[in-house]
Amino acid sequence: MNSDLQTITIRYLEAREAVKSAFRMENDHSFPVAANIYVAAGMPVDTERLKELKRLVKRDAGVFSNFRGSVMVPLVCKLATSDDPAARWERAQRNYAILKEHFMRSEYLALAALLLTDSASDARVPQLAARGRALYLRMKKEHPFLTGQEDSVFSILLAQSPKSDDELLRDAEECYRLLDARFPKSNGLQSASHVLAMIDGAPAEKAGRVIALYDALRGAGAKYGKEWELPLLSAFAGDDVPIDTVVSEMTEVDSLLKGQSGYRSIFGYDRKTRMMHAAMLVSTAHERDREGLVSAIAQQSAVAMIAAQQAMLCAMIACSTASASAASAAH
Repeated sequence: MNSDLQTITIRYLEAREAVKSAFRMENDHSFPVAANIYVAAGMPVDTERLKELKRLVKRDAGVFSNFRGSVMVPLVCKLATSDDPAARWERAQRNYAILKEHFMRSEYLALAALLLTDSASDARVPQLAARGRALYLRMKKEHPFLTGQEDSVFSILLAQSPKSDDELLRDAEECYRLLDARFPKSNGLQSASHVLAMIDGAPAEKAGRVIALYDALRGAGAKYGKEWELPLLSAFAGDDVPIDTVVSEMTEVDSLLKGQSGYRSIFGYDRKTRMMHAAMLVSTAHERDREGLVSAIAQQSAVAMIAAQQAMLCAMIACSTASASAASAAH
């Protein structure tokens, strides 16, 4: 393993433990994603700052607010890595109020409101919300059983693309068809096609790289999932790093994670989730390597990585919801 990737993995493990100590009562599905926020920002975790911002969010958001659900931990961590957390939190709340005019209220919509604080000016949010709603309705018409509340995030991300609505949805549908021939139908499959639509290139080439990467991982003995794990692989479709290199890096990170707290016991993350975390860290390492680059491939990969990481946040929300439902059924 190269030294940069090893350093990122070690910092991730340290950040995960620090985040966990600040949010002891929260669902642990969110801790890896939250830790990666710090790794990507190149910042250490300040637990006192986290606790202070958690109090701020709880003070301003009602008990039943969607900002207080599964999204709260990554929300607070994103605020904590900002230069002006209070201003960003205010913008996220304003964005959510606008998005609620176009979409059903949900934790996914709260996530989208937060993401827009990174990528759009306040003046542009109403336009993106309206365009995102139009894209969402077309997704829903094409795939009524797969399109759910999590797709509000992707419709809003897609709305920021310079491509036309027809181009985006035609590209996404072709990528979906190609991936569908190899993977089972799922929300993750649809999200993967949305990630690919944000990258330039022929659908056959982009989808083919995802399939080749998945097959290479399986050939290397890695247990990689076929559902919510797919969008992270789609992010590598816009990357010029050889597939063999990506596979080698992911398996090395996976081996390092395997012996660490939270991964090594039967009560820890399973093999598929661990490998997804490895993919997340490798993608973060590549993203950091591209910092300062302005090539088309670097820009495409950055956009794809944003979308793929949000897919992982959606997966985290879904896992947290499933865990809560299972716990309720047990009582």
